[in-house]
Amino acid sequence: MACMIEAVGVHRVRAAEEPLLAAGVPLMERAAAAIAARAAQVLRGRQGAVRGAVVVVLVGPGNNGGDGLHAAARLARRGARVTVVQLGDRVHEGGLAAADAAGVAVRRAGAGPEALGLPGAARLALDADLLVDALLGIGATGALRGDAARLVRQLLAADHRPFVLAVDVPSGIGVGDGTVPGPVLPADLTLACGALAPGLLLPPAAGHAPHVELVDLDLDVPAAQPGDVGGPAEGLDAVHRLQDADVPGAWPVPRPSDDKYRRGVVGVVAGTATYPGAAVLTVGAAVRSGAGMVRYVGPAEPAAAVLAAHPEVVPGSGRVQAWVLGPGVDPEDGEQARHVQEALGEAGLGSRGYFAPTGVWGPTADAGIRPVVVDAGALAALPERCAPWVVLTPHAGELARLLGERGETLVREDIEAEPYRWARRACDLTGATVLLKGATTVVVGPGGTFSQAEAPAWLATAGAGDVLAGLLGTLLAARAEEAVQHPGLVVRLAALAALVHGRAATTANPGGPVSASMLVEALPRTIARLITREER
Repeated sequence: MACMIEAVGVHRVRAAEEPLLAAGVPLMERAAAAIAARAAQVLRGRQGAVRGAVVVVLVGPGNNGGDGLHAAARLARRGARVTVVQLGDRVHEGGLAAADAAGVAVRRAGAGPEALGLPGAARLALDADLLVDALLGIGATGALRGDAARLVRQLLAADHRPFVLAVDVPSGIGVGDGTVPGPVLPADLTLACGALAPGLLLPPAAGHAPHVELVDLDLDVPAAQPGDVGGPAEGLDAVHRLQDADVPGAWPVPRPSDDKYRRGVVGVVAGTATYPGAAVLTVGAAVRSGAGMVRYVGPAEPAAAVLAAHPEVVPGSGRVQAWVLGPGVDPEDGEQARHVQEALGEAGLGSRGYFAPTGVWGPTADAGIRPVVVDAGALAALPERCAPWVVLTPHAGELARLLGERGETLVREDIEAEPYRWARRACDLTGATVLLKGATTVVVGPGGTFSQAEAPAWLATAGAGDVLAGLLGTLLAARAEEAVQHPGLVVRLAALAALVHGRAATTANPGGPVSASMLVEALPRTIARLITREER
């Protein structure tokens, strides 16, 4: 059964909460009970018992702080030694009453005759067995401010920190867009109450919440509407993440009656005499991921290297269902530039294309359009407007250059700070589907936004992007007609490629270094395991 994760904008969560709150359903108490129960599990696993364990709960003024106060009361009744550290002038009144009734010590962190002061609050927090972050929830915008920001900075500077459990989100992340506008305390475990916020799946914020669990509050979250997005405070409407169980229903498994053409022919324009390895890796990924046939189009030297490594590859032009363009290609190489332009023409772009520069289909459009993956050296060859079955696969530096050519003044660091924003911008400006490579891969297109985080850090290695491009080419070739007729499918296929790419890195060498060549070799058994649901 498919188990794709969906993170939704705060406006949709509020719409789901309203009828329950109007009916008197105690959502805060439900959330607090689940938070306390999970916190107790953590304490038993780490300390052996809840009774006597030291718990510090950082609370802010809103409902997130209310959740933390109610959870503090429940943990105190189980025998934990609980202290609430209040950041700000006020806290949730009902939560404060519950904490007082349970004997929880509530201390202010700021200045005042009975306040801990920030150094005292930091010492208290650092000495805890469990630190609960209930400062800001999904309704917050912007960075942590004031004493909360100063306290978190002190905790971040410490050599060692206790286990951190975040309520809803690590406080201070961009809830709707995944940005990190200020100091954020990384969470060892994040409990998303009722629904996941987009910031939990989007980089760079997702790096502060590597382990997220959903607390089911029985919310009936309304379905997203086409083109529906939140306002500036909410960010985008939804982010999706494919899971391993989604692969069997999405991967193109051949039928007994299929021949190599029905399985999909991938055309590859990659590599030069200087960079023949890029061609070998791109072609190898397409071959090993199950393409019915792979054609290589390019100069004699990389062609010889490709055939030596993969004798089943067919050199030269011919029937193709999808193209992969650009890995290892020098835009100044006249021969390869010509091949790239010819392939873009088959995607409906360029001087030979059916797709007008304005983004409007011309009268000669027909069923001969081919999906295309545009990577590395081919990105500079793109026309101003593309079509959604054109998948751009830049890393941050390449995306900065692509957007720079379209009027944005950016550097790599700008992209890395706001990956979703700039991937979305590139999609809007070009009309293409955009797969932004990184530790967490973001895919934006007409079918929505996906974020895939399967890749281990070892995958940041030369040639890994070439492998991803070839793998995606296989998926687009197998479902080429659907991809053109239903462009929303393309973003999902791109996310699927990112998932399998990351899993193949782990298959190649679990927990250790991996090379692009190892990745290619691991693709067949990775795909076999995923589509047959073998246990890992």
